[in-house]
Amino acid sequence: MTILSIETSCDETAAAIVSKTPKKNYIKVLSSVVASSLVLHSKTGGIIPDIAAREQLKFIIPVIKGAIENSKLKIEDLDAIAVTQGPGLIGSLLIGVETAKTLAYLWNKPIIPVNHLLGHIYANWLTTKNQKPKVIDFPALALLVSGGHTDLVVIKSHPPAGGFKWLGGTRDDAAGEAFDKIGRLLNLPYPAGPAIETIAKNGNEKAFSFPRPMIGSKDFDFSFSGLKAAVWREVKKTKNMNEKIKSDIAACVQKSIVEVLVRKTLKAAKKYNVKSILLGGGVAANQKLRDQLKLKIKDLDLKTELFYPEKSLCTDNAAMIGAYAAFHPKKVLWKNITANPELYF
Repeated sequence: MTILSIETSCDETAAAIVSKTPKKNYIKVLSSVVASSLVLHSKTGGIIPDIAAREQLKFIIPVIKGAIENSKLKIEDLDAIAVTQGPGLIGSLLIGVETAKTLAYLWNKPIIPVNHLLGHIYANWLTTKNQKPKVIDFPALALLVSGGHTDLVVIKSHPPAGGFKWLGGTRDDAAGEAFDKIGRLLNLPYPAGPAIETIAKNGNEKAFSFPRPMIGSKDFDFSFSGLKAAVWREVKKTKNMNEKIKSDIAACVQKSIVEVLVRKTLKAAKKYNVKSILLGGGVAANQKLRDQLKLKIKDLDLKTELFYPEKSLCTDNAAMIGAYAAFHPKKVLWKNITANPELYF
């Protein structure tokens, strides 16, 4: 099955061609093109929805054309068009959905609507030229960590026998959102997650005692607003903020967030006796998170394998949308799909 996939849930405009061979449990990325308006949003410290949608309107056709040309396939070779239905910014979602509907009508192709959050999880089944196919055993536990979401989800298997069980999520600020807001307090560039990870390498993780919100709670929910508030108080009382203090704060913030994520994830892994742990979302690219999960899995002698996408596939991209669609090929007519910014699990 060969799929043209489109992703426009936030500020990226992305298209990809992916292929799944029958009976193969992995997805081959034939091409992937991403155009971002990040430079514009970095000036304001966050996404401006109207600007994002206007930029996507400019990029959407060139990006799709580029993905098809790079794959060296023809339109006749495509079996379906997958598109992000939600969640996301309504203006941005409409650019992708309406473009997909138009192409589906013109090319006489079915559409596969995709939940953006599940797309991030299914990025783990993508393989590029640099990777060997992965063998991911079920049941699997997915930790989705992005700018807007921090969720734990159990995946029983692929369809038709499969299903998703949502265990818990963020009650306020997601992990990525906390990184971005704290980065703004430290005058770091947007998005701040990569910047905090970089300067944290030169920081002292014991310099500040920041909270680990809900780390000991009996549920699988998350909350990072208290951490953000604690950093705000520290920054406010610091008279001479220099690069050393910034690095120390970054190191301590990263340590706090990672400890919470690791503790909750491994607690869920043990409770549900999963065979695999999957990372998804922009924060999944954080090397500290990856390393700590590996270390704790080994220390606890868990019979669980850790998986995560290539770092370039952790942030928003269309290949992940195609990956989910390839395993869940529920096709609909072009006129029966609408953008849904509130879509959840």
